[in-house]
Formats: sequence, C-alpha cells, structure tokens
Amino acid sequence: MNLIRELAKEDDLELCLYVLLGQGELVDQLPKGVRLLNPRFSKEPVFTGKGRRRMLASVLSAFFRNGGFFRKLCSTAEIFTRMLARGRVQADKLLWRVLSDGAHRFSEEFHLAAAFLEGGSAYYVADHVRAKAKAAFVHVDLRAAGYAPWLDRGCWRAFDKIFPVSEEAKDSFCRLYPEYAGKAEVFPNLLDREEILRKSREAGGFQDDFRGIRLLTVGRLTYQKGYDIAVEAMALIRRKGLCARWYVLGEGERRRELERQIKKLGLQKDFLLLGAVENPYPYFGEADIYVHATRYEGRSLAVQEARVLGRPVVVSDCSGNRSQVRDGVDGLLCPLDPAAIANAVLELAADREKRLALGQAAKASGSSKGGQDRLLKLAGGKENAGKGIAGDYTGV
Repeated sequence: MNLIRELAKEDDLELCLYVLLGQGELVDQLPKGVRLLNPRFSKEPVFTGKGRRRMLASVLSAFFRNGGFFRKLCSTAEIFTRMLARGRVQADKLLWRVLSDGAHRFSEEFHLAAAFLEGGSAYYVADHVRAKAKAAFVHVDLRAAGYAPWLDRGCWRAFDKIFPVSEEAKDSFCRLYPEYAGKAEVFPNLLDREEILRKSREAGGFQDDFRGIRLLTVGRLTYQKGYDIAVEAMALIRRKGLCARWYVLGEGERRRELERQIKKLGLQKDFLLLGAVENPYPYFGEADIYVHATRYEGRSLAVQEARVLGRPVVVSDCSGNRSQVRDGVDGLLCPLDPAAIANAVLELAADREKRLALGQAAKASGSSKGGQDRLLKLAGGKENAGKGIAGDYTGV
C-alpha cells in the first residue's frame, strides 16, 4: 500500500491494480485515482468464515475461467505430489498457478506491470499481462519459503527487474536463480515515518488495564511467523514469574491450532490473539517490547515500524531479521527457540534502561521513503508513464 501511495503522488500517472483473489479489507484505503481492475471485489477479509467461502468461490471460478480445466487439475495434482514427496504441503503455493491462469485477462498494454508478491502475482504478470516492461518484488527468502525452479517454471525470465526487499532476500534469490542475478536489485520496504508517528497518536491501542510488561507481535497467523514457538516461550516466561502479557495483531489459517495450544498450556489470559486491526500503531506505541520470532523473513515491515516508534525489539536470528537488527545495539537477536526467546524477553523486562537505549538506537536508524523513481525509469520515465502502471497483488 505504501508503494501505491507514493506512486499516486506522481502527476500524469495512471495506476491500475488487479488483486488476484479479488478481496481484501484495505481496498477503501487505496488512493484516489487508482483504477481497480477486478470486475467484482469483496471487502471481506480472507480469514473470516464469509471471507474463506468467498476465497473458495474464487479458486473454483479460476479452475473454469479461460479454459484448460483438466490441465489446471493435472498441474495441481503434480505440484501436490512433489510437495508430498518433500514432506511439506503448502496450500497457497498449491493453487497459485490455478489462480494466475484463471484470473481475468485485459487487452490493454501498460508501460510497466509490477508483481508485488512472489508466487501467484509473479506468475500472472509474467504470463498474462501485456506490458513494455515488467518488474517483480520478492519479500521473502524464497528457498526457506519453499519456492523452487520446478514451481516457478521460468517465470522470472519475463521480468526486466526483480526487486528483493533485502540483501539476504537477494542472496537467496540469486542462489536459487543464478541465471537471473543480473536482474536483481534490492528495493527496501517504503515507510513514511511521519505517517506512522501520526497514526500512533490516534485513538486505539490496548483496551485492558494490564499493568505488567506488554509484549507485541504483528503479523499473519501462519507457519512462517512461528507463533507456535512464541506460545511455548510465553509458557516459560510465566513459569519464571514475570508479570507479562503477549498480544498478537493479525489473522490467519493457524488461529484454531494456536487457540488449542494456548488453551492446553493454560495461557488464555497471557497470550491474546486480538485479530487484525485497521490501525496497529497505537499498540506499537504502548508496547514495552516488540517480539518477532519468525522462521524466515525477507525484511519485516512490522519490525521496521516498531523501530520507527522506538520500541526495543527481540527478533529470531534468521534471514531477513539479522539484516535489520544489530544484536545488543538496536535490538536483540536470539535463536528460534522457546527458551532463547523467553530469556531475551526476561533480560529486557528486567532492565528498563536497556529497553530505552535499544529503542532509541532503533528509532535513530531511520526509515525508507521514496524509490519509486526506479519503477518510473522502467516505465520509460515520467514523461512516458501516462498509459499507466499495472500492479498485481495477491491481497490488498
């Protein structure tokens, strides 16, 4: 969304957006003038009951749209078999090809088409969008996330530029696809420090009267984000006697599994899944420690936002996180292990001065803003961008 907002500030630029799943609760936040190409669009979040039914309908429609039903079915079966052989079935990657091949097609040609996410978005822009130039963004460590040449099927060949979000994400991409290393160029997340600070002062934030140490994590409830390990860490923190409460902002397919784990460990009052919120920044501002114990990352936007607001951060020592945090200087790095995470939290909870020092160092590190000129250059410069930039997201 930040990239769209920055591009929307440019004069004489037509922006078009197509959302692969055709749904998302943030659609009302699109800047004025952005043309949404989806014939129908649902504001229902994908993780509500109604949203899941809407998403299922989109997947079924994609099987039949544009023909090739049996080809899509056979392709899905092949991908499933290969995933099963590797011991890791990932539902999203199983269906990205179906969604991209069954998405709506448009006859108009753009100066630039940009795929904002790896997977379905990249496949769609590579195969089905007409544009004089194409760019793709990579927000994760592709190898750790389970992407492979057999799954991507040469889609990167279609792109003029590939923008990993960090040096580590770039290194991972280049190891996986050395033949496209010359196209890869780091493009960090765009942040608007002033906007984040402004939103942090709005009404909202924690609604309870808890007086202990508040821990915060923001992110989708997925395997990648490692919440199962965070719950185990919270159990250890409680056993150590620290008066703390862990809050999570976000929704995802692992909610029920996490709720069962939380109940099993008796943490219903200690580890709270608050769901998705429109403005998370008041929570950032009120949290004592921000914790981001993930299995892998590209470059976490939530960690960057926590740092802008001067929060001391504890992050797991994995790709994407270690490039953002200097251990002991502007945050703490620890192994992705319940005991290590718990010990890092206990260390900061016991030392208010250290929390303040790490938070101030993180805040002083700055934020990324701008960078859209690289996209405009691909489109042929501002003077030639009038026919528009098309973007594809898997969600808004």
